Amino acid sequence: MDLFPTATTADESARGADIAVLPIGAFEQHGAHLPLTTDTVIATTIADAVASAYPVLRLPPITIGCSHEHADWPGTVSVSAATLYAVVNDVAASLRRSGVPKLVLVNAHGGNYVLSNVVQESTSPMALFPGAEGWQAAHDAAGLETSLDSDMHAGELETSLLLHAHPSLVRPGFAEADHLADDRRHLLTVGLRPYSESGVVGQPSLATAEKGRLVLESLVESFGETLAALA
Repeated sequence: MDLFPTATTADESARGADIAVLPIGAFEQHGAHLPLTTDTVIATTIADAVASAYPVLRLPPITIGCSHEHADWPGTVSVSAATLYAVVNDVAASLRRSGVPKLVLVNAHGGNYVLSNVVQESTSPMALFPGAEGWQAAHDAAGLETSLDSDMHAGELETSLLLHAHPSLVRPGFAEADHLADDRRHLLTVGLRPYSESGVVGQPSLATAEKGRLVLESLVESFGETLAALA
């Protein structure tokens, strides 16, 4: 995984991309078996796979997001929604000045809600990927057993992606880390701690590297629909 792309300005001039992809993650707890950087690793993994399949400018990731619901666990760091909003808009404006008018936000943290508003309000072509439909298609293609709603955090999906793309980042013990909490109606008010002592909400025991491979493959295919919409 290359957090920072190695292309030169000459490389990008030759590519002539009119669409950039910006991975956006978080720095937050993911139980005892996944690293604090999990969401950033996943966003970057998706962006790398997309950039290998389509002629896009792959940007370095935004590594800290809106993770306030995870603040009860050591290591979690957040920025405000206003800060994330401003940074993404600044990046989009800078890209336009350098001749790249379109931007896709590759988001891997559900708590970055403000990104929907950034895209909604943008006056230049912008998209948020993956959307709910893309995640669901990937879930189905990989045969994941836990529903997306139940598999909220550090569960089957995220653990599978890391087992496939970065297995060295997955700690032992994920097979015993399952915890379900489908009723999280007050999550934004009280945070995640009342719903999970470990910080896990999902079934990581069901994760496999093959499922992660199929999830990533499906997302790359779905990205073509996002490009078509931007066109």
